[in-house]
Amino acid sequence: MGKIFRSRAPLRLGLAGGGTDVSPYCDLYGGQVLNATISLFAYVDIEKTHDGKVTFESKDFETTESYQLGETIYPEGQLNLLKGVYLRICKDYPFENKGLKITSYVQAPPGSGLGSSSTLVVALIGAFAEMLHLPLGEYDIASYAFDIERNELKMSGGKQDQYAATFGGFNFMEFYKENKTIVNPLRIKPEYIYELEKNIVLFYTSRSRESSRIIDEQVSNVKTGNQKSIEAMHHIREQATMMKEALLKGELHRIGEIFEFGHEHKKNMASKISNDHLESIAAAAKAAGATGAKISGAGGGGFMIFYCPGDSRYNVLKALSAFEGKTIPFLFTEHGLVQWKSSNKA
Repeated sequence: MGKIFRSRAPLRLGLAGGGTDVSPYCDLYGGQVLNATISLFAYVDIEKTHDGKVTFESKDFETTESYQLGETIYPEGQLNLLKGVYLRICKDYPFENKGLKITSYVQAPPGSGLGSSSTLVVALIGAFAEMLHLPLGEYDIASYAFDIERNELKMSGGKQDQYAATFGGFNFMEFYKENKTIVNPLRIKPEYIYELEKNIVLFYTSRSRESSRIIDEQVSNVKTGNQKSIEAMHHIREQATMMKEALLKGELHRIGEIFEFGHEHKKNMASKISNDHLESIAAAAKAAGATGAKISGAGGGGFMIFYCPGDSRYNVLKALSAFEGKTIPFLFTEHGLVQWKSSNKA
């Protein structure tokens, strides 16, 4: 039985600064984001099949496509990320290929606001790096993933997701022009992390959204000099510094108000970031004791995060149960991308 090359990369919660990692804002003004990876993952397996085919299978989409080696593959459709990374690896790192099966599974849907698409790309690169012994460090993999996703596949978005998935843990990230990125790992006391895990409620609104439309509008607002939108982004960048200070100093009581500060300004970055449905969910959570709400990712749907100090978590969970959607349990993770070999299918 042949080896299977496996990888796993974590999804992330954007805690502050999200949106300032999108060009051209970060090129002009410098972006700042604070995020943390959580115990939801993208998994990839690559198996050498020797059957003269390359097969792509997404377990979460329940979709499979097979091609004869040498047949033209277009990186489109539901499996565009699998095909896009495969084609790019074949071009940049040619290898003897007698047949492969590439299988993926992501524990959150695309468009949910946890960076699932970028995390899958990172995991794919990781599995290929394991199979081909590619000499790629963390910055290399994140930058490579960004280039494939944004430049090759023309998918709208920022830069934080690829770096979060690769590095893992709590990170304060800085983004500058010419794709310069600095990842600053944060040394947060374990008891603060335990408190966050107890106090943060992650709620899936069950409404996935097309983040690219919101991001495209945000990009356009910067390019056209929309002052209201640009000022909002300045405040969101400031929010990342506020969150960093609160986490490092253990001033966790401030997190709810920092979420609220960001939520109010984020709505001015682009239309459709929030809507009546999301606002009604946030209002119900706050009435039940949450001190702050945050829409994860670009907005418009997907996941929401609530900060619930004391024992307010239980009242908030009860209030959220009135809405379509579900609460997702999670823990924060210390590690980013990992790769390994398995000699069996167990």
